[in-house]
Amino acid sequence: MQRVDELEVRTRGRRVLHLGCTNWPYTAESDRAGTLLHRRLSASAAELWGLDGDEAGLHALADLGFDRLWIGDLEHLEHARPLLPAEATGGLGPFDVVVAGEVLEHLGRPAALLEGLHRLLAPGAEVLVTVPNAYCAFRFASYAAAGRRGHGEPVHPDHVAYYSASTLGLLLDRCGYDVEDLAFYDLGREHRPSAPRAWRAVNDAAVRVAPQLADGLVARCRPRSR
Repeated sequence: MQRVDELEVRTRGRRVLHLGCTNWPYTAESDRAGTLLHRRLSASAAELWGLDGDEAGLHALADLGFDRLWIGDLEHLEHARPLLPAEATGGLGPFDVVVAGEVLEHLGRPAALLEGLHRLLAPGAEVLVTVPNAYCAFRFASYAAAGRRGHGEPVHPDHVAYYSASTLGLLLDRCGYDVEDLAFYDLGREHRPSAPRAWRAVNDAAVRVAPQLADGLVARCRPRSR
């Protein structure tokens, strides 16, 4: 599937919290290119809120016309606060959908985020989690071809983990979520233009044979009844 298309469908007409919403320092650049996820979600959600720990990125979103922006450590959601004092009316939540897109791999304590989310969810709410796939074919190919004993690993400098279907499912289960659907997403339209041609070729050949070798994973889950 296409990651952003799926997120748009699942958030349509609903009250949504977007975690890690800024894409800083590429916020304005992504918006000009039409690939800023927060912009795409704003077109589908009935009401969109954003929460991020990067104050500069949040101000960049505010400059682009977005409101309902909150700042806070994603591992300590209880301390989140509105970016602008004028928006400090009421608290955060409850939400129909929470989008954690490409967030967990940046966190040293992902369980702290997932467990902290429970208090922000409305009855019947969905949590949509997307992460890079640990078994992505084009990353394996690039790593194998680098010939530098691991120094050529094609990993984002801020990532501390990759996930497989099993490890993501186990993490969500331990944090009190039932996974209703788990699928693989391909190199999205937001990533494909910037990916090297060789990566695109390896990806396209691999996913035709084995979709589990695609770029990432998307899990749709709900908090378990307690």
